[in-house]
Amino acid sequence: MKKATFSTLLCSVLATVLIVGCAEAPKDETPWISLFDGETLNGWVQKGGEATYEVRNNTIVGTTVHDTPNSFMTSEKMYGDFILEFEYLVDSTMNSGVQIRSNSFPHYMNGRVHGYQVEIDPSERAWSAGIYDEARRGWLNTLEENPTAQKAFKQNDWNKYRIEAIGDTLKTWINGVPASYLIDDRTAEGFIGLQVHSIGKDHTEGTEIVWKNIRILTDSLSKYTTRSPLSPIITKNQLTNGEAKDGWQLLWDGKSTNGWRGARLDEFPETGWEIEEGILTVLPSGGEESAAGGDIVTKEVYGDFELKLDFKISEGANSGIKYYVDTDLNKGPGSSIGLEYQILDDARHPDAKLGNHEGSRTVASLYDLIKADPSKHMNAIGEWNTAHIVSKEGHTEHWLNGTKVLEYERKSDAYKTLVAESKYAKWPNFGEGDAGHILLQDHGDKVSFRNIKIKPIQNDQP
Repeated sequence: MKKATFSTLLCSVLATVLIVGCAEAPKDETPWISLFDGETLNGWVQKGGEATYEVRNNTIVGTTVHDTPNSFMTSEKMYGDFILEFEYLVDSTMNSGVQIRSNSFPHYMNGRVHGYQVEIDPSERAWSAGIYDEARRGWLNTLEENPTAQKAFKQNDWNKYRIEAIGDTLKTWINGVPASYLIDDRTAEGFIGLQVHSIGKDHTEGTEIVWKNIRILTDSLSKYTTRSPLSPIITKNQLTNGEAKDGWQLLWDGKSTNGWRGARLDEFPETGWEIEEGILTVLPSGGEESAAGGDIVTKEVYGDFELKLDFKISEGANSGIKYYVDTDLNKGPGSSIGLEYQILDDARHPDAKLGNHEGSRTVASLYDLIKADPSKHMNAIGEWNTAHIVSKEGHTEHWLNGTKVLEYERKSDAYKTLVAESKYAKWPNFGEGDAGHILLQDHGDKVSFRNIKIKPIQNDQP
């Protein structure tokens, strides 16, 4: 019998190890669902601009063109909770991203795509896998304080993202490195979209971004979630990065009564209002105006400003946001006097059909004076809505859920005529003060508020 050499024995052992190792390699039984079949764009539809998308070598290729807005190749299916993975190769001169939980509604900016975007950023800023709120609030989770994630991006090479969107929590990874950790409940469901960003004349047309291996999990997510070592960024009752840089201030801290008092009190009402889990709620008391805890107002007064807040109504509810309020007026029964952004269940409250000017007591109207655009979009009872009031140098606007619903010129002759024909005619110079309090109304119905923010505006006139 021929004696085996050492090299022969070594090769035999290595071969056995390799065979056993391969046999024992765990099989990936994760129930991934592919969102791209590698051959067609079936299941996808383009929204927004007119950048080109094509299938090439089992990838989706997006190519820039001039004179078109942001383009999105979006999934036809909507997704709520999910885990998403994909790979991409991006031209170093481009900016792009992937939309998650995003939407396109006729009532919002004429169908503009909006929602969370996981950034693709090959620039020196290196915020890839940060979270941006497209066409809404701007940056929510930047990466300037996460240099490890910034360095994880691979220029001119394939990068892999993992995104976990479960409940109000969004987490991202870039090439296995934790990048973003955001807690925000603005949108619970929407499509996934592959963005080709618009370009200016100074950028070369025809640059490309390529995606592949796009897959998603939607079932048994708790089995597959990944722990992130990052501290979460919480947006509820907090300023976003963009808001802080733009001069916005919190009007309510989400936990105390600081900065607020009763409209006819030196301090906050002892009853009638509730603070719980970051939500400020006026409690129901039978629908009577200011009969329980009463209205609350800011301790500070404001001249020109922008105001934003979220509100949620109960069935049949009536309330309001008042501005330029003078609490020294109307010491008798009822609410304090000021211009009012109406909050109302138009379908169920009789006030919707009352008023000296038809429709002027419906939601988002300038109460009893100007009717809000009837095409406005109000979310369902129990869902959050966003009110936005802008007042600068007399020009005043009401916005509801991102859409402007009315505007007027405060102190103008037309405005004074409206006042003379309204219930406010008995108050001299109604609504014409240079500054006043912001008021949240107690009208005896349950209405909740959160994310109350104001941006004082400097008057440029001498």
